Amino acid sequence: MSSVTKKRLTAGDYIIYSIIAAISIICLAPFLYVVSISLTDPEVYVPFEFNLIPEKFSLDSYFYLLSTNSFLSALKNTVYITVVGTIFNLIVTFSMAYGLTRKSLPGRKFIFYAVIFTLVFNPGIVPNFLLVQELGLINSHWSLILVSLTNAWSLLVVKSFMDSLPAELEEAARIDGCNDIGVFFRIIIPLSMPAIATFTLFFAVAHWNTYFNALIYLTDSSKWTLQMLIKTLVIDSGSDAVGQAGATPEQATLPQETIRMASIVLAMLPILVVYPFLQKYFAKGVMLGSIKE
Repeated sequence: MSSVTKKRLTAGDYIIYSIIAAISIICLAPFLYVVSISLTDPEVYVPFEFNLIPEKFSLDSYFYLLSTNSFLSALKNTVYITVVGTIFNLIVTFSMAYGLTRKSLPGRKFIFYAVIFTLVFNPGIVPNFLLVQELGLINSHWSLILVSLTNAWSLLVVKSFMDSLPAELEEAARIDGCNDIGVFFRIIIPLSMPAIATFTLFFAVAHWNTYFNALIYLTDSSKWTLQMLIKTLVIDSGSDAVGQAGATPEQATLPQETIRMASIVLAMLPILVVYPFLQKYFAKGVMLGSIKE
């Protein structure tokens, strides 16, 4: 019988673990501070006082935000952009990646090298803006969806994954009478579920956090995303951006800082809720296709 011996921790190990713990606390403290301020009762709130645990809990700031038209409108816009944009991202990315795996595709090498070219050279902000303007998409949610239908990195990873799938499965499907479309929907898509789950979260997070494109292309405040509204709350004019949506005088007396922090927490909450359920697919989905047998 072989006995399993436990490794004894050395002084160096304790130092490393202490440094890691200290860094973790430093990274976690700002988040806890934001949550603490957002949950602090307005009656006991003291500006610029650092507390990780509220002296008195209250959800007034959350109720206030969720009762305003501007926040609900921004939330609706963000959900719409995230859902529709993610669906389009998945369709374009996986269908184009599958096309690039077909050696019979006309111009396959040219398209592939064009994708590689975009990894090195980017057209820049001005050409993108002029293109969106010429398409008549300024002040439209489609300007945030169509300009980011896919990207070179996602295409290359998905293509690599599809290349790693056993060729025998495709040959068997073709013997049963499947064409390229049949192979894609009956073989490739079912086997790509880990990759689909991974890129669904990647694309959804990117759309949910859309800020810069919204800042450039959206001029109507009724079409703002959550990130745009939070930027206005935190940087520009405090709670005025939300207060203009019909807040009562009692609600308008809430501290601006608690409203700002509550808006940040509400913007982070959906991703924090969804992330743990899809985290297990990250390593599996991205690493699939990186090593071919």
